[in-house]
Amino acid sequence: MSAKLSIRRLRFVALFIFSTSLFTLLYGFYHYETHIELAFYSRDWVHQEILPTEPLSGCFDPSRVSPKYNVSEAVYGPKKTEVQAGLQLRMGLDCYDLAGTIRSDGSTRTPDVPIPGDERIQYHTYWRVDLAAFGPRQEYMLKSFFATQNIHTSRLILWSNGDLSANDILAGYVKRYPDAFALKFVDIPALAVGTELDGSDLLRRKDEKAWVDGDLIRLLLLWNYGGVWIDMDSLLTRDLDPLLEHEFVTQWDCYDKVYQPFNGALMRFRQHSPYVCEAFHIMATGTTPRADSTDWGSTLYFKLWRRLVVGSIPPFKVLPFCFSDGRSCRLDNRLPDPFVADDAKGKWTMGLGMEEGGPLDKVLGNVFGLHLHNQWDKAFPKGGWVDRLLLKRYDRKLST
Repeated sequence: MSAKLSIRRLRFVALFIFSTSLFTLLYGFYHYETHIELAFYSRDWVHQEILPTEPLSGCFDPSRVSPKYNVSEAVYGPKKTEVQAGLQLRMGLDCYDLAGTIRSDGSTRTPDVPIPGDERIQYHTYWRVDLAAFGPRQEYMLKSFFATQNIHTSRLILWSNGDLSANDILAGYVKRYPDAFALKFVDIPALAVGTELDGSDLLRRKDEKAWVDGDLIRLLLLWNYGGVWIDMDSLLTRDLDPLLEHEFVTQWDCYDKVYQPFNGALMRFRQHSPYVCEAFHIMATGTTPRADSTDWGSTLYFKLWRRLVVGSIPPFKVLPFCFSDGRSCRLDNRLPDPFVADDAKGKWTMGLGMEEGGPLDKVLGNVFGLHLHNQWDKAFPKGGWVDRLLLKRYDRKLST
């Protein structure tokens, strides 16, 4: 009898504890926002790669600055726009609204005399032919460029580690935009000549995801030619011109990761920028990058930023996350999933509409791009917001 009573008591106590815990959790979720993000970093890695701040190598010394780079203008000169908020922009549509404050002059400049391709603003992107074929899915990025950028003053260069000239899709763009589009082969050793990486074995580093070599190539191209880097897995939504008075990388997401706060999916540096020169020094003298890592991406930019401020050099700008990657924030204010069908009620966050001319459409007109994070095997739902508000508009623009 006593044994049965003890079992009943234990069951009652267990049920009481479970019920109380469940009620407490439900009460807490109802009345409080819960923010949980776990990340694990090796303490040895943090102490070796992050905490030390080495001195700059002297790339900003007047005697070493290239004649092609004007420090007074690029680093210290007045700017028309402010692209940094000073806040994390996690609340509501704050980030998207801030993007909307950066306006162009409202006109597409057409030069009196055609500008040769090499003298235009250079936009660079990269495709590795050994990883996948270039097809209609990759073409969306090209469509977004020619539908949103000034084709009279800009040139998009698609760099590759192989020959893409026989690709029918790309051949069509070369024919249609002879001064605004080019295909070029990446010669990494040649691009590194004259830099601190010249002749280094590090130039042969690459991985299965094209992360390490992709991070290297974007810096080499911006050093040699200046301009803007755009990851191939991106869709542009408006003209980038108002941003180009700045040199910048982008924020990784709205949470400001402690050791990896920056992203290079969209970045801009001028030709022979001392910022890139200093990045090469860190790469040449630092730890060899790990495969499939951001050691030459986010981590490198963070190291560079810290060295710059220690050296009393104004750092490059950091665009807020939503300017090019509005998916990287809270569930209640991130852009809808591009690869999932629209909500049955046609609503986005906070009950806002997804219709043409509606709140989501306005947000897309404020920001500058959408980063898709290498999800090449996924299709955009027919009639979904990406299809309606972006892809079909690209086609209409390019058909005129």
